[in-house]
Amino acid sequence: MIKHGVVFVTGANRGLGLAFVNEARRQGAARIYAAARDPATLDAVVAVDPDRIVPVRLDVTNPADCAAAALACADTTVLVNNAGVLGNYGGFVTRPDQTAIRHEMEVNYFGVLNLCQAFAPVLARNGGGGIVNILSILAIAATPVVGSYCASKFAALALTRCLGAELAAQGTRVQAAVPATIDTSMAADYPGPKDAPDFVARTALEALTAGEAEVFIGPLSNEVYAQFRRDPAGLARDRAQMLP
Repeated sequence: MIKHGVVFVTGANRGLGLAFVNEARRQGAARIYAAARDPATLDAVVAVDPDRIVPVRLDVTNPADCAAAALACADTTVLVNNAGVLGNYGGFVTRPDQTAIRHEMEVNYFGVLNLCQAFAPVLARNGGGGIVNILSILAIAATPVVGSYCASKFAALALTRCLGAELAAQGTRVQAAVPATIDTSMAADYPGPKDAPDFVARTALEALTAGEAEVFIGPLSNEVYAQFRRDPAGLARDRAQMLP
C-alpha cells in the first residue's frame, strides 16, 4: 500500500511524524506530503529528498486548512494522522485547566476528524487507500494523572472504529495505531521504557498494508492491553495510584 503510493503525514517536522516520513520513503512511496503549522520547520525534512517530499502548511484544528490541504494534495492514498498534544497533567478536578483540556481535544480528536472528513473523498477517488490514526495505550487505560489526554484518545479511538465501519464501503482501511510511550520530546521527562519512533512508524505502516484495523505497538502497549482484557478493574486501580 505504501510502495508507489502517496502519503500525507501531519506533525511531520519532528519525532514520530518525521519517522513516518522516513519510513514512507524507505517503503517506496512515490510522494510524501509533510505537514506542519510552520512550513519553515520542514526545511530539513524536505532537504533529505526534495523530489519526493512536499511541505504543506497545516493547522489540523482549522477545518479550512484541512479542506485546502485535501484539495492541494488530491493524489493522496494514505493519510497519517500523527499530530497530537499532551498539555494537562494532574487530573480533571485536581488541576482543572479547561484551556489545556480543550486544546488536547481540539488537536487529538477534532484534528483527526477534520482531516478524515477532508480526505475521505480524496481516498475514495484514488481507489480507497488507508488512514492511520496515531492513538495511545492511554485510549485503553484510563490514567487520572493525564485524564484529559486519555479522554481525547478514547474519543479518537471511538472515531477510528466508527470510521472504519463507515468507510469500508469505499474500500478505505482505517487503522488505530496504539503505541505506549515513544521516545520523542513529548515524553522527554518520562523515565520508563520508550519505543523508538522509527519502530512505531514501521510497525504501523506494515500493519496497514496487512489490513490490521488495530495494532498495539511495542511490549508495553501489548502488556497493558493484555492486562486490560484480563483484569480491567485491576488495571484501573493500578492507574489510579499514579495520581500524585
